[in-house]
Amino acid sequence: MLLERIYDEDLAQASYFIGCQAKGEAVVVDARRDITEYLELAARHGMTITAVTETHIHADYLSGSRELAAATGAQLYVSGDGDADWQYGFEATRLHDGDTITIGNITIQARHTPGHTPEHLVFLVTDGAFADEPGYLLSGDFVFAGDLGRPDLLDEAAGGVDTRFGGAKQLFSSLKTVFLELPDHVQVFPAHGAGSACGKALGALPSTTVGYERNFAWWAPYLRNDDEQGFVDELLDGQPDAHAYFGRMKRENRDGPRIHGELPELRRMSTDEVEKALLADEAIFVDTRPNTEVHAGTVAGSLNIPGPDKAATYGGWAYDPERESRGLILLAPDQQTAADFRDHLLRVGIDTVIGFTPDIDGLPSTVPAMIAPSELDSFDAALVLDVRNKTEHADGHIPGSSQLSAGRVLWNLDQLPQDGPIVTYCQSGVRNSVAASALRREGYDIVELEGSYAGWSAWQAESAEAAR
Repeated sequence: MLLERIYDEDLAQASYFIGCQAKGEAVVVDARRDITEYLELAARHGMTITAVTETHIHADYLSGSRELAAATGAQLYVSGDGDADWQYGFEATRLHDGDTITIGNITIQARHTPGHTPEHLVFLVTDGAFADEPGYLLSGDFVFAGDLGRPDLLDEAAGGVDTRFGGAKQLFSSLKTVFLELPDHVQVFPAHGAGSACGKALGALPSTTVGYERNFAWWAPYLRNDDEQGFVDELLDGQPDAHAYFGRMKRENRDGPRIHGELPELRRMSTDEVEKALLADEAIFVDTRPNTEVHAGTVAGSLNIPGPDKAATYGGWAYDPERESRGLILLAPDQQTAADFRDHLLRVGIDTVIGFTPDIDGLPSTVPAMIAPSELDSFDAALVLDVRNKTEHADGHIPGSSQLSAGRVLWNLDQLPQDGPIVTYCQSGVRNSVAASALRREGYDIVELEGSYAGWSAWQAESAEAAR
């Protein structure tokens, strides 16, 4: 049996390629939307992808299951469990608790594990050429290394009302009736690692075991003592902010992501072409450089989406395709870099990249407004806005500042003053630059705090030392 983990560092997301060498068949679980890596993996091992499936209706990225099934002719499987509001809305074979997918000598059994989402499945994998019992668990967003999938995303991102409490209780039950019934040796391969917003304390390890989690996970004592209420309270406390684009991901993944097929090569655009498109308001320029370079000068009206390494994350914060249809022109040194950047954006359903240009010379420019920490007290700001997560804000913030995370600002403009300058900050300035560029495009007078919270804290320390 072949089991390969394909990991996206951008979204801290794992998909899995499981193949039977004897039969030359493979299944892909939780595919992302840029599918080239799966096709190349199958070709390298001389395998045909005959099945595609996923653990649940994802919130943090746009699923590539339909895309991969369409490209390969594979059978598509999705969960048929869950409640009426969260049933898949496209044609696929429905899996219910106990159903199996067979790939040569390999049996993949679906188990219904509601909690993170109502329809969630995990997959028990048995290598029939080696054993007659499961040795592996693809746990999706159910069990992570050191943590559990959060049960509040339907509330936070998809318009649910107090579903988190029922979801937390379902997780407690799923742990008792499915996970803890498995032998200790079963290896657990989750769908996310450290950095994902699908849990609050995910470990960085790529895998764990049932026995390790049974003995050492934070939730284990609650299960041993059958303390459901204590488990619910601990699970729901301190969950990070859910990015607002998660709501769009949930709806599109439920209803069926658009299949884009083979993508054309991105065209390099001349300075004249870019300027003409921008002046006609037919496109949006994406400055992909680090915030330190953007602050020295950028294209007027541009979005700062540094990348490509984190382009999916930051792109999902700064650009909402449900309210914006203008194409994106990327700043990229070459076609391959631009294509990589586009692949990242595809993972969050941003399909509107129309071309790239290698530099900004000759384009209408601007220098983003900045303010030093020493000037903040005397500056007449309408609002000082902390765009870090609420947990970071709670740990320490600039006095008098309000908190609204960078992944939520575009969807909560009613919380911002229409008149007067808004001073924004994050921890180091990266997230702040993304959010600030998006708010400027919305017409807000944004002034970024130099050095952000780290810079302000250093200035405070220096001032205190000087006063001694």
